[in-house]
Amino acid sequence: MINQPLPIDSAEPQPASTQRAWRGSLSLQFECRDSKTILSRSRVQAPLKVQRPFYPEGDSICHSVMLHTAGGIVGGDQLAVQVQVEPQAHALLTTAAATKVYRSNGLEAQQTTQIRVAPDACLEWLPQETIVFDGARYRQQLRIDLADQATWLGWDITRLGRSARGERFTTGEWRSRTEVWQNQRLIWVDPQWIQGGGEMLESLHGLAGCAVIGSLAFVGASVGAAGTTISDPLLEKLRSKIAAPTQMGVTRLPTGVLCRYRGDSTAEARHWFGEIWNLLRQDYLERPSCIPRVWQVSSLR
Repeated sequence: MINQPLPIDSAEPQPASTQRAWRGSLSLQFECRDSKTILSRSRVQAPLKVQRPFYPEGDSICHSVMLHTAGGIVGGDQLAVQVQVEPQAHALLTTAAATKVYRSNGLEAQQTTQIRVAPDACLEWLPQETIVFDGARYRQQLRIDLADQATWLGWDITRLGRSARGERFTTGEWRSRTEVWQNQRLIWVDPQWIQGGGEMLESLHGLAGCAVIGSLAFVGASVGAAGTTISDPLLEKLRSKIAAPTQMGVTRLPTGVLCRYRGDSTAEARHWFGEIWNLLRQDYLERPSCIPRVWQVSSLR
């Protein structure tokens, strides 16, 4: 790890003149040794860090927690995350807290994540929510490369503006792009772009005035092997968890399932995604969900 002085951790963004741009990186490798998944390699550069792994479900699944020690992302930050899950390994990755993206000094902040999952391996990518402050300029890119018989389950929850304080996302922009590849073939892509103060924020075909959006996807060999997909009974179970009048949706993909949330509560989004996660885990991984110890359990109840 490269030791550098950290900027002040504050709930409020610093003035543009005092903001510092980070070039942070995190590289993790998980391996299965004697039926135990271990974090076999970790390379970190501030402000990114990883906590010591823990095993609340036994040796076969390794839970790890990623940290952003600077307290938030500012304009000009360039963050890179790489995750490699080796054959037969099963890892669950989350974050220690919500990610804050402060208003920009004019520069765009970026985070690029590259995930590779080997044959018969599984990664559960479950970061806590991202809070994009008014005036922030943020781009996140996520690419997942799956081998044969590899599985990935991941979600993303974003709040645009600190709506609890009455803040709206009137300026700035948020961009997100997720790609899932298998055997060098693109099997799912999800580009999103929200302009601060733009029509998309209020349009019925966009956010319809909502401040929180979220996506959960489950794709891979265990879902789409031999041309199969999510079964009708499971699809009905997933859709039965939709609580009216909340704006949620479940779509069957050729190799999995996609769930969308649009609303005003990150706790509500996490609660629903938690129920979906539990059903998928029981059906495909033959075990119930296990809430990471760093989460606020009340948000999933």
